[in-house]
Order: sequence, then structure tokens, then C-alpha cells
Amino acid sequence: MVHVVIIGAYGSAGAAVAGELADESDVELTLIDDGDPGGGLCILQGCMPSKEVLSAAAHRYQARHDDRLVGDPPAVDLERVVERKDDHTLGWAGHRRESIHDLAERERVEFVHDTARFVDDHVVRAGGREFDADYVVVATGSTVNVPDLPGLGGVDYHTSADLLDATTLPDSALVMGLGYVGLEMVPYLSEAGDTDVTVIEHDARPLDAVDPAIGDAILDHYREAFDVSVPTNCHEQRVESTADGVRLHVEYDDGREEAFEADELYLFTGRRPALDRLGLKHTALSPGGDWVRDTMQARGDDRVFVVGDVNGKEPILHVAKEQGFTAAENVLRHVDGGRLREYDPITHRVMFSGLGVTPYARVGMTEQEARESGHDVVAATRQASDDGVFKAKDVPTGVGKLVVDRETGTVLGWLGLHYHADVMAKTMQVVVELGLDVREIPDRAYHPTTPEILDGLVRECADAVAE
Repeated sequence: MVHVVIIGAYGSAGAAVAGELADESDVELTLIDDGDPGGGLCILQGCMPSKEVLSAAAHRYQARHDDRLVGDPPAVDLERVVERKDDHTLGWAGHRRESIHDLAERERVEFVHDTARFVDDHVVRAGGREFDADYVVVATGSTVNVPDLPGLGGVDYHTSADLLDATTLPDSALVMGLGYVGLEMVPYLSEAGDTDVTVIEHDARPLDAVDPAIGDAILDHYREAFDVSVPTNCHEQRVESTADGVRLHVEYDDGREEAFEADELYLFTGRRPALDRLGLKHTALSPGGDWVRDTMQARGDDRVFVVGDVNGKEPILHVAKEQGFTAAENVLRHVDGGRLREYDPITHRVMFSGLGVTPYARVGMTEQEARESGHDVVAATRQASDDGVFKAKDVPTGVGKLVVDRETGTVLGWLGLHYHADVMAKTMQVVVELGLDVREIPDRAYHPTTPEILDGLVRECADAVAE
């Protein structure tokens, strides 16, 4: 009998491991989580509640921007938004907990509701007991990344979790962070609260490492549609309280300095692995850098698997689940002395920018990545405003891009910042994973209602490859 301890069983990654191993007749499982109420970050404070609140602000945004509608735009009832969000969120979290508790009803599965700490390499203490495991799976998720900024400890600030629970919003706000969290939360703060928002951007544009066309489109859209102020190429230097709120000092790359003031400060500065309470000093593990292999094994110990946000690889829900499935499979392979499988997925990211009306999605390589990998690249870019479907639906904002190997015609990657980009990403994932030749993709083969923007990208790249 092989004993596997899973720390963080309520989360998406931990639950995936538990579900896969619970059916194995020669595996004994100890599932540990201290969640209260418990259910995982994505369900309680992440992608699921955020989409709930974004939808309310999206309705106001679309009404405000549609010149066929008259009268003042409706106000967002924040109390009702939060009430509905909480009702749904607690229901989803309850289903997750029930699924774990149901597993614990099995003969070889036990659940312990407590905080787990290592006391030795494979010995974990929880619930006043010590569990000596053959394998340990760490799936403790992530926590808010609070930057080391002078003065921050002396001022009040809010995080994305606070914003999701907010029933009142300020007249003005300063925001640090315009990555994935910020790009979703900033429009909500502006639209739902009718708040004047200033966001500090370190680079020339958001998502600067992805593609200039995407970053520039986001920047223009946020400034024009949401009236968000975004000073670029600058870094925070210090922050301080004022009589009316907060003051943030920044320095631009050219040496200029400027101070911004607002009622409240929001930190959308990403997340970091939640490792502080694990007692890793009692193990051979050394977090940091590339400390987890693609097999999901920690480099310091082949019998410890680290999955989800906590490994620092890619804090995305579907990635966490796939890593969990990989870890479960590799535990069994390791027991049998077999070769372990590496999790090396094609990049697939979706972010509900622009309140989800203009979501950002990416599948596969960017143009720069493809060139750096040695491909002779054909790349096509089209504006959403050229798409008749988007015009008819009054969502003509954004851009799409397709990246293809010139020699073989293989579709290497796709990026979209426009209406229904999140849905199109599923189709493009299949196209990229199968390595389809762009010349062999017939018109509208991917979906009967495929927007013209994708048809145009395919035709343009196919013509270039055929030359």
C-alpha cells in the first residue's frame, strides 16, 4: 500500500490529484486542507467570482456606449452584485468541499481539516497527528504579492479580493499592477464605481512581453472606453497617507518624477506561492526559480510533487488541474519504476479584459517566440472593426493575430483581443495542438459562426504561405 498525503485538497490542483488517486486500490490517501469555508482560490476569490461581478459592470458599459440607447446609464447596485456573487460562490465552494468529503467516505481515504506542516522530508503534522507518507503532494495555492515599497506598511490598501466584496467604491483610486489581475479589475473599478482610476504601468504598454499590437490596443481601449489614466514607463518609489487618502510617488525611465493622489490604493500586483506555513525548513526542498520539474516533482525530493499556483509556473486554473492529473499519473509511474510524463502544454491563456466584452486570449506562440525558435514566420493582423459580425453586435473593438510557419504552413499561434476571443481560443487550441496547415483549413470549418476576423487571418496567412 502506497500512502499519499495531499496538502491543499480543496483547491483545483489538489482536488484533481485526489480524484485521480482515490480509485487506485493500492493507494492510501490523506487529504488535508484548512480552508474555511474552503473551496479553492479560483472559486472563492479568483476567476469565478470575478466573472460574476464583471458581468454587472459589462451591462452598464455596453448601455453607456450604445448610442441607440437614450437616457442616463444605469447605476450598478454593488450590494446586489456582492450578494449574488456570494450566493453563487458559496454554492460552488460547497460542491467542491462535498466532492472531497465524498472521497473521504471511501475505505482508504481520510480527510483532515487543519493546517499541515512538514516535520521531516515526508512526515506531515496535521490535526494533532503525524502522517508518514511515501509521497507528498503540495497544492497550497498562492497568496497576494505585496511589493516591497517604502511607506506601504503605513497606508491602507485593497486587493482584488477586497474589490470583489466591496459594496462601496471611492471617487478616485490609484492602482499598482496592470497584469492579468489588474486588466480584469481596473475596468470594474472604473465602471461599477464610476471611479477616476490611475494605473501605474512599468512598461510602454500592458502585456509588453506578449505582442505590441495587443498591448497597444488594450492601452488605447482602457484610456478611451473607461477613461483610465495610465502613466507608462514608470516605477513606484514610495507611498504615503494624506489627509484625504493616499499619495504615490513614481519615477519615469527618463528620470522625471511625479506624484499621484487619490482616495484609495489598490494592489493588483499578482500573487506568490503560499509556502510560509509549510515548515519547509524541515525538508530538502528549496523553493525559488525552477524548483519544480515538468514532471511536477520538486528538484530537492523526487517523492514530493508540487502542483498549481504554489509551484510558481503558471497561475491559471486549467493549468493547475492538468498539473494535478500529471502528478497523480507520475506518482503511480514512480511507484512502478516507470518513466514519468512531463507536462509541457501549448500555451492557452484567457483573460476577461474590458469587463469580458473584449477578452484577451492566446494560444501557442507569439510572433517573437516563433522567430526565436527558428521558424520563418508569416504573421497576419486584423482589426475587429473590419469584422461585419462585430459591427452588427456593436463590439468593433480590438485586434486579432495569427502566426504561421512560412515553409510548412503550420499554425504556430493565435492571439485575440476582441469579442468572443475566449470562445475562439478553444477552437484555436485544437488547431495549434494538431499542427494544422493553414492552407488546409476551409472557410468556417472551425465553427459555423466563426467571426470574419479569423477567416481573414487564415486567408491572409494561407495566401502568404502559397506564394
